Amino acid sequence: MTQPIDQLLTIMAQLRDEEKGCPWDRKQTFDTIVPHTIEETFEVVDAIHNKDWPNLKEELGDLLFQVIFYSQMAKEQGLFDFNEVVEGLNEKLTRRHPHVFSDVEFEDEAAINANWEAEKQKEKAQLGKTAQSILDSIPQSLPALSKANKIQKRCAKFGFDWDALGSVVEKVQEEIEEVVEEAIQVDVNEDKLEEEVGDLLFAAVNLARHLQKDPEVALRKANDKFSRRFKGVEARVAEEGKLLTDFSLQELDAFWNDVKKQENCSDL
Repeated sequence: MTQPIDQLLTIMAQLRDEEKGCPWDRKQTFDTIVPHTIEETFEVVDAIHNKDWPNLKEELGDLLFQVIFYSQMAKEQGLFDFNEVVEGLNEKLTRRHPHVFSDVEFEDEAAINANWEAEKQKEKAQLGKTAQSILDSIPQSLPALSKANKIQKRCAKFGFDWDALGSVVEKVQEEIEEVVEEAIQVDVNEDKLEEEVGDLLFAAVNLARHLQKDPEVALRKANDKFSRRFKGVEARVAEEGKLLTDFSLQELDAFWNDVKKQENCSDL
């Protein structure tokens, strides 16, 4: 009996067949598939946040297809195939978890994490990828908020971090002042202003990290909240049979506050 994963591999090979395959699938490369991989990843995240479990099953399938697609192209170029991807993953997970798959014991979670990092460094050394910096292994293509969070966490592991929340808050306030100071100049240096805004965002990420909140998740929720409330404002405008531009900012703000009050009342 053919296993589902074997059937999927056969389907992928047929899609890429030079004579009978799909024209779109045949012309794809590693680079052209990347945007689709990113999109599928975020669709998985959305399904999880929405607790839409039937959709999550579908989106996970779409994400798996991305792995299958890359593996097929690699196989065609004699680089590796899907089975080698799985074998490598199995070996790595087993080796990085000796406390689960062997008799090794660690004192606490910190020791487990230290062993994990040590194993990662060994892997890089074996591949000739010895890093010049502890930051070198952070993916360059990560979203900016997530990358800032990764950078800060990595540095914190080596003691480069504030040990008090007050210092973090003071840094955020300092960065706000520097943004305002540059913004009110008669002749604004746009590059400098952009730099100061970046510093403020970086400091805000640091504050979120110290509060043990993921900045990407927090901002996504803020985006969702704003969108939900703004749609409430649009509904109020539609009830009046008018357009957004028919109202002043003060009037729209009043609608906003009404929507906000209704949300707060529904939460009680």
